Amino acid sequence: MSLDELRREIDRIDSQILRLLNKRAAAAVKIGRAKRKNRSPVRDPQREDMVLKRVKKLNNGPLSRKEIETIYRRIISACVQLQKKM
Repeated sequence: MSLDELRREIDRIDSQILRLLNKRAAAAVKIGRAKRKNRSPVRDPQREDMVLKRVKKLNNGPLSRKEIETIYRRIISACVQLQKKM
C-alpha cells in the first residue's frame, strides 16, 4: 500500500472510532439518566475498574495494556463529565 492509501485507511478508521465514541457517550447519557432517577452516584469506581480490566484483557496489541488503560480512563472521564452535566 502507498502512503496515501494507508492515510486514507487511517481516515476511515478514525471515522469509525468517532462514531463509536459518540455512540458510547450516548449510552453513558442514558445511564446517567437512570442513575439520577435511582439517586445513584455518578461515579462507580467498581464498574470503572471492571471496564479497565476487561479492555486490557481483550487487548492484543500493538498498543500496550498501559496505553489502552490511559485511553479508556480518558473515555470514562469524558462520559462521567457528560453525566455530571445532566
